Amino acid sequence: MTYAEAIQFLYGLQMFGANFGLETPRKLAALAGNPQEKLRFIHAAGTNGKGSTCAMLESIYRAAGLRVGLFTSPHLVSFRERMQVNRQFIPEADVARLVAELQPLLKQFPGTTHPTMFEVVTVMALKFFAEQKCDLVIWETGLGGRLDATNIVTPLASVITNIAFDHTQWLGDTLEKIAAEKAGIIKPGVPVITAAREPEVLGVIERVAMENKSPLTRAEVDATFSREHPAGLTGEHQKINAALAVATVRVLQKQILVTETQIHSGLTQVSWPGRLQLVERGGQKILLDGAHNVAGAEMLRTALQGGIAGSETGAPALIIGVLGDKDWRAMCGILAPLAGKIYVVPVASMRTAGVEELAVFLRTANPQATVRSYKNVSEALDAGQDEPLVVVAGSLYLIGEALEVLGLSPSGAGERGLNEWSSRAKS
Repeated sequence: MTYAEAIQFLYGLQMFGANFGLETPRKLAALAGNPQEKLRFIHAAGTNGKGSTCAMLESIYRAAGLRVGLFTSPHLVSFRERMQVNRQFIPEADVARLVAELQPLLKQFPGTTHPTMFEVVTVMALKFFAEQKCDLVIWETGLGGRLDATNIVTPLASVITNIAFDHTQWLGDTLEKIAAEKAGIIKPGVPVITAAREPEVLGVIERVAMENKSPLTRAEVDATFSREHPAGLTGEHQKINAALAVATVRVLQKQILVTETQIHSGLTQVSWPGRLQLVERGGQKILLDGAHNVAGAEMLRTALQGGIAGSETGAPALIIGVLGDKDWRAMCGILAPLAGKIYVVPVASMRTAGVEELAVFLRTANPQATVRSYKNVSEALDAGQDEPLVVVAGSLYLIGEALEVLGLSPSGAGERGLNEWSSRAKS
């Protein structure tokens, strides 16, 4: 099997949708030899900040000399981003081999129990990290936590970044319901570390932790922490993510010793593309930020109002594309008033919000702005090439496309479509 054939096979698995439940991934992992039993994990859930926190944890433990696996989703450009060892993407040959090895196992699942793409990819990652003899795996949930395929592992620590409204059609329409799904990664006796602040959310996490006899630590940011632990990622919210990563490392000091020097080194050297990523093209600044839900849009607004790109740039031009199943009206209402010009583009996804509908709403949200529609982010970037500051936001899929157009990421040969999914069942 070639890499291209493996990618096409994974595309074919999309017909099975997204399954919420652990029975199928547990069975598939068992058929694959339960590779998770050979590994140690830090399991991370939350609405925003999972990827950044995981990247910080990976960087700290790599600075401490460990061989660290990193499992995240979605990918921005290449499918290979999802599985990394010491920040090296999984080789194409290993993707092809692992898909070929798992194919025969899938025949043992009749009808509606057939593993989804994410379930297959989860077990692929477990096999790969076990083969690579990783000392530790930083393990990000896909969606939710309680019924997410990643929840078949028993970690050293469970990390919950924060809780906000997102994926409400699957996770629930209140913060308490969403928190209950995220808190589902808590395991008996396994320590929990969280940066969540809302009383109703903390109440749920505290209750689940108490029921599981799991010690709970709340990560806090103060002036001393910010001074002693400068985060390598930009934005005030990254200080919270950094505090969460450091609190996790300290909770696990008895299992994995890490020095303060190594913590500092890991935080300052961390890299995580597409999150308040500021790049320059000629004399132009381009700020790339997923801002893929309401909380993310609010964080981006705070960063822009705080002068992240410098005060000399003035009101930015905004390139925006949003998925239709997000609360795009609220997101546009937050971001539109910040911009002098707004370029509306579709997201390269079947779930994209309609460009014309977005444009109409954006004109209402900011009557002073010039609002124009373009076929894709490449055309929008060309249209805004004379603007001193361009902000690209609204979807991580859009950020991946922009990174590819700007030559900041190797081509994924059309692999962004593997991020597509739809619900199959919930139990």
